[in-house]
Amino acid sequence: MVEAAELPYLRRCVGLAAEALRVGDEPFGSVLVGADGTVLAEDHGRVASGDRTRHPEFELARWSAARLSSADRAAATVHTSGAHCPMCAAAHAWVGLGRIVYIASSEHLTTWLGAWGVPAPPVRTLPVHEVAPGVTVEGPAPELVEEVDALHRRFHGG
Repeated sequence: MVEAAELPYLRRCVGLAAEALRVGDEPFGSVLVGADGTVLAEDHGRVASGDRTRHPEFELARWSAARLSSADRAAATVHTSGAHCPMCAAAHAWVGLGRIVYIASSEHLTTWLGAWGVPAPPVRTLPVHEVAPGVTVEGPAPELVEEVDALHRRFHGG
């Protein structure tokens, strides 16, 4: 369950997703939060460059591996506009990050994209727990799902 205290971080994720959309990229945004509630890093989607691995969750995993101790990574939470894809879930687990809190589930995104006729991605959509069984995952955040839906609808012309 997503706690009320998580909502400001998740709202920032929506803002980052909107920023990605403004620069012509897919609307995803993520915020890495330390155990004390400090925002450590944030990013948005950057796949328009042609590098399809430039997901914000993957970037935050890389950032944390380079800058945080293993204990600090384990105590951190990644807040994100959409649940991690398998690539990002694997990166998250490999670097030893803590919780994931998301707004929209993979099922939300798959349903939306299917309704808009967007081709399926080249990688099978799997729940985070199937890729990274030791990671605590909380979501969706119903209060913000419609905002994320609207951003994806604008990007994909749905």
